[in-house]
Amino acid sequence: MKKPVTSDPNSGHEGRDPLARLDSDLASFEAGRRKAPSGMGEAGAGYRLLGQMIGGVLGGIGLGWLVDHFAHTSPWGLVLGLLIGAGLSIVSTVRTASRLSARTEVKASPLAAVPDDDEDE
Repeated sequence: MKKPVTSDPNSGHEGRDPLARLDSDLASFEAGRRKAPSGMGEAGAGYRLLGQMIGGVLGGIGLGWLVDHFAHTSPWGLVLGLLIGAGLSIVSTVRTASRLSARTEVKASPLAAVPDDDEDE
């Protein structure tokens, strides 16, 4: 004897399998949970790079000042901290920018990853 399928009159899924109903509810939940793509992606990446540059320089200046303050080496710790902070922030920003650029190229052109078989001579 078959067990009758009970249906909730408020669900709008009369007579459907409970697992199929669960799958459709889960799919609609996941679709609603996904973030809509915003147009601020490139601007956000730019602000991130700007923050890395400014933060690296200011961090180097701060650490140089601390060295000067405690070691009494007046302008040299500050100058060295500025140079090291600027150098590290430039390296970090270039690495992040190249990573973002490579990610954008892969998203923009799926055929960009296919190697070229033509030999140019």
